[in-house]
This record gives sequence, structure tokens and C-alpha cells, in this order.
Amino acid sequence: MKKRGRIVAFFLVVLALAGVIGTTFTNITKDVNLGLDLQGGFEVLYEVEPVDSSQEVSQSLLEGTVQTLNDRVNRLGISEAVIDIEGDNRIRVQLAGVDNQAEAREMLSTSAHLTFRDVNDNLYLDGTDLVEGSAKQDFDPNTNAPIVTLQLKDASKFGDVTTEISEKEDSRLVIWMDYQEGDSFEEESAKSEPKYVSAPNVDGPINSSNVMINGNFTVESAQQMADIINSGSLPVHMTEIFSTSVGAQFGEQALNETVFAGIVGVGLIILFMIGFYRFSGIIAAINLAVYVYLVILVFEMLNGVLTLPGIAALILGVGMAVDANVITFERIKEELRLGKSVKASFKSGNSNSFITILDANITTLIAAIVLFIFGTSSVKGFATMLIISIILSFLTAVLGTRLLLGLWVQSGVLKNRKPWLGVNKTQIQDIAKPEEDPKIFGRSINFVKHRKKFFITTSIIVIVGAIAIGIFRINPGVDFTSGSRIEVVADQSLTAEEVENQFAELGHEVSSVNLSGENNQIAVARFDTVLDESGVDEVQQHFNELYGQTPSVSVVSPIVGQELVKNAIYAVSIASIFMIAYVTIRFEFFFGITAVIALLHDVFLMLVLFSVTQIEFNITIVAAILTIVGYSINNTIVIFDRIRENIRREKRVKSFKALAGVVNRSIVQSFTRTVNTSVTTIIAVLAFLILGATSIWSFALALLIGLLAGTYSSLLFASQLWFVWRGRTVKDKPVDFTKKEKVEGPQV
Repeated sequence: MKKRGRIVAFFLVVLALAGVIGTTFTNITKDVNLGLDLQGGFEVLYEVEPVDSSQEVSQSLLEGTVQTLNDRVNRLGISEAVIDIEGDNRIRVQLAGVDNQAEAREMLSTSAHLTFRDVNDNLYLDGTDLVEGSAKQDFDPNTNAPIVTLQLKDASKFGDVTTEISEKEDSRLVIWMDYQEGDSFEEESAKSEPKYVSAPNVDGPINSSNVMINGNFTVESAQQMADIINSGSLPVHMTEIFSTSVGAQFGEQALNETVFAGIVGVGLIILFMIGFYRFSGIIAAINLAVYVYLVILVFEMLNGVLTLPGIAALILGVGMAVDANVITFERIKEELRLGKSVKASFKSGNSNSFITILDANITTLIAAIVLFIFGTSSVKGFATMLIISIILSFLTAVLGTRLLLGLWVQSGVLKNRKPWLGVNKTQIQDIAKPEEDPKIFGRSINFVKHRKKFFITTSIIVIVGAIAIGIFRINPGVDFTSGSRIEVVADQSLTAEEVENQFAELGHEVSSVNLSGENNQIAVARFDTVLDESGVDEVQQHFNELYGQTPSVSVVSPIVGQELVKNAIYAVSIASIFMIAYVTIRFEFFFGITAVIALLHDVFLMLVLFSVTQIEFNITIVAAILTIVGYSINNTIVIFDRIRENIRREKRVKSFKALAGVVNRSIVQSFTRTVNTSVTTIIAVLAFLILGATSIWSFALALLIGLLAGTYSSLLFASQLWFVWRGRTVKDKPVDFTKKEKVEGPQV
């Protein structure tokens, strides 16, 4: 009865999980905030300076500005605005799902300093003379044209002002919005679209508190001006130094493609796990479903903003969760092959795998935390998702898998069903015979013997890669230089000449045009110049009318480009230092140095790829690099952990040859785990590469190359490099590797 009770408990737990996920998953996904790249909208980074030159930019000044901006955004009816203070003098605004981006940008950036002046630009009245919230959209009683009406606090003061102006030779009252030092009515009046709002003639004193502002208004623009005035003036001038915008249709398409790619990727991973690990694979599939549910739930509870890279981080987390399962399952299979019982193998396999999984996840977590600290916008969202994914993948894989598989193991159902766990009878050794050396597909392979070939291969790759980078250089995206990047999408094939001509009509000179997508339906245009707000609005409107889709636009000032380069270098450097420190503490200094050399090798190969192909290198590629930094060291740590474990069994390594045997045995024992982990993650990345949105294609390509390089370096380069380096000390005298206290995981 007790054994049957465990099986019943298993199905009850699975049914309960299925019920909770099935009834709540849809509602949770609906509540997740989608980023700009998944629903359209725009993001702007403003540099602020006080309107009053004698005032300094203080925290209270920035907070007051954010409060005013939030009020303006609320008047637009946007409930999911993200407005943050960055540094000492910057404010970042993200507005997702905005239909009219031009209107939203104008409302944000307008300081709303309303002033009344004469034709000589002398100030008479300003916003402090208005009744708060009195601005309204109305119609001129004579012409029925849209106007804006205001109410003044003091009618007599307005009477005095209008009396004085009416007596001047040129008796116009000039109404300005955001007058700045250097502006001139005389210069502006000669333009077809002057900066001032209107300049009515004043024939005599007006002793009234009601003021009508006439201008070339539509009903919408008049209402917009009234809203801006009522929201209050900003105490600062705001200058755009970075902006990016995505059309709603493009965002929706990207979301659908990426989600579909993610579903296909996870589905293929589940099939692979079940095919390779049989019943254990089914347990892993159940835990993967729980993992995905928990990640989205926690992300929604944290009010995170989900972006394309964020979805990629979620799928990479699937790879991490699979990795933890693979490590455990491979350890259990090793014990079963030695002839141990299912219960003993389960207990020993879980115990041996726990510390490996812990070390591997912590090193990857270091990279994710560094990325979160130094990242901005969507990169920070990617890092947030990656951190959540790593933590939850560890919990579901370690605790969830042990719980569910443990119920079956303890029930005794699997006692005589070792093939259910992926081990056939022919693979099981006689427990009375000496332990055999591990094999790969039934063959004994000596990797260490061929180490010089691997070193020569690696050296050739590095030398050729360095020459390639020297010749081709890196093609930095607008993120790392400055200028503008516009992604035009059409339902027809495009040509570079056609796109260049369209921009020429708008008066913009294109520095380069790259075509991509199916049948060249996407054109990415680069400009050395920084488009202003009106330029961005004009471009988006023009191509929307031409092709029916609003292009995505990114604008970066030189200051931001330089900072991104600096932060990217800091991120990789600091991540490497922390990883060396952690690995040194957990293992030894030799392991830490060789692990970082291996991951730098992987990063270098990614840079070579982008150099040779001249694919644009942007900030999301930095996210991919740091992900590979974490993933590569994850793989390396697993092999190092096996080397450390095998060395402790020896206690005292007496010769170079003996150490070579330990290292080779460790590589062979870790081979299947490393390959299977890489294959499952590569499956997910290939799904993104083939089926995902075009905007994430280069990101997925960087991950693919990094994964392949990481698999090679972890298995065949890092461990052998450590062996040669550490082996020198063994040549001099036998080394006593002191046995440390072993950390065991929770038992189920």
C-alpha cells in the first residue's frame, strides 16, 4: 500500500500542477508587460538642464520633472509608462503600445513654458499668471476655428499689459511656448512655421481674465496644447541623446514569431529528453513546464517588462534547467552501469550532481548580475529574466525532479526497470569485477593524448581570427557609434537604390543600406547624422504611407555611444574577475585562470564571426556575449568539478601520466552530459534563428556560435590547458590534493 501510495501521490501532484497551470497561465501571460519591440512604442533618453541657468540639477528637480512627465503621460491614456531617473542628469522614458508616437514625443519634450511677449521679445506674462488647469480646447465664435482658451488670475494685470502693447508701433502680443534665450520674433516671423504659437494684434486694453489663443490648430492639436499647459511646465529643458521606436505592426509580428519559435524550441527539447532519457525525460518535461510557468509568474509579479531578448533569456533558462537534469540523470546512469540498485544509484547520483549544478549556476548567475548592473533598457530586462530563470531552473531541476522521480524510485516500481532510466542490461557491469574505464559509444578515446592537435587547432583559429579582425574590423551598430538607424519593412521586395531614393526625397543622405529578410523585404539604413524629433516623425509617416508599416528608428548621440562601449568593456572585465575569484575559492587558482582563458576564446570567436560577416554589432550582441560567458564557464565548471572529484579519489597524484589519466577519464565521463546540454540549448537557439523575429536573428546567431565554441573549449581546450599547466607541478614532485568536505544536496 505504501508503494502504491507514492505512485498515487505522483499523479496527484502532477494533476494539481496541471490544474493550476492550465487555469491561471493565460491570465498571467495577459498581465505581463510587453516591451517596445513586442507591441510597438518608443523609448527616449533625455539629458536635462535647468530652465534657470543659476539652478543646479538636483535629485528633487529630477523627481519633480518625472512627476510632471507622468501627469502628461496619464493625459495620453497610457497606463504602462516607465519613467526612470538615470545618473545625475538623465531621464529615460519608455512608452509601449503608443498609437501616435509623434504626439506623445511632443507632449513629453515640450517644457510648456507659456510666455506673453511683445515683438521685441520683452516678457510681460508667464505660466505663473494662469489659473491652474484652466486651459481648454474651444472654437473661435467668429470663425469657428479650433482655439485654446486660458484663464488669468488677475484681469487687471492683463488689462495693463494689453494697454501698454496697444500703444506700441507694432502692437502684436506674441504668445510663445518654450521661448529660449536667443529666440527672436523678428527671425521667426519670416519663417513658414514659426516657433511662437500666435501673435494677435492688440487694439486696446482687454480687462478680462479670459484669453483666446488662435493659431493653425486642428481640434487634436488644440486639445494637445491644452493638455500640455494643464500638466504644468517642466523646470528643465530636455534634449534627446538616445531614442528608439518600433511600429505596432512590427512589434506584434515580432511577438508572434518569437513566441512560436520558443514553443517549437521547447517542444523539440522535450522530445529529445524523452528520447534519450526515457522515463527520466518525462519527469524533466513536467518540471520544464513548471519552470516556464514559475518564471513568467515571478516576472509578472516583479512588474518586469518582457522584451525579445527577455524571451530568449527564458528559453536559455530552459537550457539551464535541462542541464541540471542532464547532470543528475547522467550521474544516476553512471551508478546504474556500475551495477548498483536503482535506489542507491538515485541517492548517489543526486548527491554527486548537486554541488556541480550549484557551482555551474552560480558562475552563470555572476554574468547575469553584471549584465543587470551595466545594462540599460531591454538588456536590463534580458538580465532580469536570466537571473529569474537561473534561480528557478535550479529549484525546479534539483527539488522538483528529485521529488517526482524520487516517488517512483521509492515505490520500487523502477527496481527491475533500469531501461526506463536509459540503461540497458548489456551496459551494466558486474559489481564483483573491477571498475572499467568509461567509454563513449562503447569506444575508449584518449583525448589527452591528442592535446597538441587541439592546441595547434586553437592557435590557428585564433591567429586567423586576429588577422580577419585586423582586416575587416568590427561593424559597430549605431549603439556604439552615433547617428541614426532606420529599419524599413515592406510587403514587397526592396532594393538599396529604392530606399536611398526615398530618403533623398526627405532630404536625408544614407551612409549604408543593408537588405535582409525573405525576398529582401527589410532594409536597414544607417545615417551618420542624428535625426531630431521632427525628422523621426517625418520618416515614420512617409514610409508608413508608402509601405503600410511604421519603420523602427534608433537615434544615438556620440555621448551615449561612448558610454555603451565603456560599459560593455567594464561588464566583461568585471564578470571575468568575479568568476576567477569564485572558481579560485571553490576550486583553485589554476582552474579559475584556465576557465577565463577558455571563455575569452569563445568571445573572441564570436567577434571574428561578426567581423568576417560584417553583421552589425549592437548592444544586444553584448548581452549575447555575456550570456555565452556564463554558459561557457558553466560547461567548463562541470568538467572541472569532475576532475576535482576524480583527483580527490586519488588523493595523491604521483606522476604526469597519472594526472593525464584522471583528466581524460573526467572528459569522457562529462562528454555525454556536455554534448546533450549543448544540443538541447542549440535546438532552442536554432528555433529562434530560423523561426524567430528578424530583429533577434543576429542575437541568436551570436548565441549559436558561442555555444559551439563553448562546447569545444570546455571539452577539448580548457581541461587540457589546465592539465598541461598543473601537470608541471606533478612533474617536479607528487602533489597531495587535500580532500575537502563534500557538500551534499537535499535528499528526497
